[in-house]
Amino acid sequence: MAGVLDRSSPLPLWAQTAEDLRRRLLGGEFEDRFPTDEELTRAYGISRQTVREAVRHLAAEGLVVRQRGRGSSVTPPILEQPLHSLYSLASTVRAGGIEERSEVLAAQRRPATAEAAAQLALDVGDEVVYIERLRFAGAEPIAWDRSSLRADLAGGLLEADLSSGGLYELLVEHCSLRITGGWERIRPVVPEPAERRLLRLPPRTAAFSIERLALVGEVPLEWRRSLIRGDRYSLVAQWPPGTRPRPDARG
Repeated sequence: MAGVLDRSSPLPLWAQTAEDLRRRLLGGEFEDRFPTDEELTRAYGISRQTVREAVRHLAAEGLVVRQRGRGSSVTPPILEQPLHSLYSLASTVRAGGIEERSEVLAAQRRPATAEAAAQLALDVGDEVVYIERLRFAGAEPIAWDRSSLRADLAGGLLEADLSSGGLYELLVEHCSLRITGGWERIRPVVPEPAERRLLRLPPRTAAFSIERLALVGEVPLEWRRSLIRGDRYSLVAQWPPGTRPRPDARG
């Protein structure tokens, strides 16, 4: 519900309106639809020009998106991933209160590529379990994962339901294997046109390219390459572990 503006305050009406809308946005009031300028004009009893100035400042903060001829919409939440330990994208999405699912693009045994063989200590052509998934947060794709796993250890994954959840949860359930270590390399990239279409990335939006090697004890088990949308995902380093940054206004 719209707050009451104080017309005797030295704070401009547009600033009061922006502050009240910010409060309502962060409280989750506009999950389905952001009001039109006309609706805000009536709700706050102010001019259309004042409304536009308030919404313009919210757009500059990344809280809403203004599109010519289509009004304003709420910016989707950005998922924050701490980097202090092994993590799961599925768990991060669910922790944000968003539905998590995957579209399985491939799940098969196939010969290892030279890159995967080198990382997994295999010979080129040795068999791996290859799993390719388009990961979703709500209705939108957020990541494209391509994993190669040692077939002698992870063959049971091909019997699992890969349409939701993280691979490491499924490895425990179907292969009795638990990831104990590994490393990641994260780089910002400009996606290729085909990658942009797959992830439904807006124009001029970058992505994170993530390479991961996961170990069970001293044995390399999984080599993964991921592409994650830069407009829906952020990486947060914490020191010491457990130290949290202030919440992003958009999340």
